[in-house]
Order: sequence, then C-alpha cells, then structure tokens
Amino acid sequence: MRIYADYHTHTRYSHGKGTIEQNVLAARRKGLKKIAITDHGPGHFLYGVRKEDFKKAQQEIAELNKKYDDIEIMLGVEANITGTDGRIDVDEEIISQLDILLVGFHFGALPASLADGYHIHLKNLGGKVIKKLREDARKVNTQALVKAMERYPIDIITHPGAKADIDTASLARAAAAKDVALEINAGHRFMTVEYVRIAKKWGAKFVLSSDAHRPEAVGQVIDAVKVALEAGLTEKDIINAVGSEVVL
Repeated sequence: MRIYADYHTHTRYSHGKGTIEQNVLAARRKGLKKIAITDHGPGHFLYGVRKEDFKKAQQEIAELNKKYDDIEIMLGVEANITGTDGRIDVDEEIISQLDILLVGFHFGALPASLADGYHIHLKNLGGKVIKKLREDARKVNTQALVKAMERYPIDIITHPGAKADIDTASLARAAAAKDVALEINAGHRFMTVEYVRIAKKWGAKFVLSSDAHRPEAVGQVIDAVKVALEAGLTEKDIINAVGSEVVL
C-alpha cells in the first residue's frame, strides 16, 4: 500500500521544530498529496496554540495552497480531552476554521474542572500502580472519547491507548458508527497490533500518521505500516492508503 497523506504533523505554533511551509516541502519531497497541520489545542498548558493563532495559520495555509498546486494543505488541530463528558479544548469558533479535527488524551491539558482532573489525570496516574484505579481509569478514558465523538465532528482519534488506556472494542464500535478513524501512530507506535485486530473486528477504519514534530519526520510512517500489515489491514481499512503493493 502507498500512504498518500499525513494528517498529523506539528509546527512551531505548538512544540514542533519547523514552519508550516517546511512541513509542506518535506511532504512534497516524499510524494504526499495531502498534509494536515495539527498543532495542540489551546488547553495544553505547555504546547497549546493560542486561539488567535488559528486565524493566522489559516491565512498562511491559504497562501501556501496557492503557491503549491501539487499538494493539499489542511488546517487542523490535535485537540485535548478535558472532561469526562467528552469536552475538548477547542470551541465552535475554532472548529469552524478547521479542515480536520483530531482528538486525543494529553496529560498536559488543563482539565475542565477539579472533578475532571481527578478522574482523568489522577486516576490514570494512580492506575499505574493500583489495579482498581487502572480499571476505573480505563472506563472513564473510553467513555470520554465515545462522548467526544458524539459531541463534535471528529475525524481522527489520535494514538488511542498510548497516553491513556482504553477499551478498544467499545471505542472501535463508536468510531465505526461515527465514521471516525483510529490512528496508528508511527511516533508513539500505537495502536498496538492487538488493539488494531480488535478494532478491525468491530468495523473501525484506521489512519497511519507520523505525528511529526520536525519537518524531516513528515511522512515517516514505516512503523505504523508494519503494525497495520501485521494486524492484517489492507488499503481498504486505511483512509490515507491506496494500492495493494506495499511501499515502505
């Protein structure tokens, strides 16, 4: 299979090392036809994009789309789960500016409330050593993602299972129903082969992403391709893949 798009890349707008144009140039060199710029949502207290910068990035991308007619450049965001009820750290104003919406767990994101902080942050932290908290956190994590898909026009769930453990079957059922792709992330090497096999069984679609934080990493999805192939996926299961011949 050939990967023709990288829908998860970061720039200096959050904690990436390059500019939007540098990411685009790297994507063009690798023959990609689409690239999304998906810096962290504003709720991340270390790396979040300032709300006013979304309009700036949107204008920059519009100019680059005029400059380069051989690749589609999309504005997105990797939004953060902030509440157990599925709340994320981008509002309708920001969403209206986006071409693609990614959502995932990041524990640098400020919780919506103290109660959310307990359930999302402390339970996941404590779950590393206490089995009961780990089981509770898994349920909360899964429910938050499912509710987020019900509340927002999400396109991709990023690296499910990497930052916060999830019930793969439950997440996959909900993702399939909402036509949301689950990411196999080459940077975090998640989803695992086991998770992918379970999710495929429940009808989920997948996307292979670099999660690039520097321009030279854009389009580097070899590790994700290996997971996909070992799990038995074909190009029909992957939203950014075409062709049956494997190209690494």
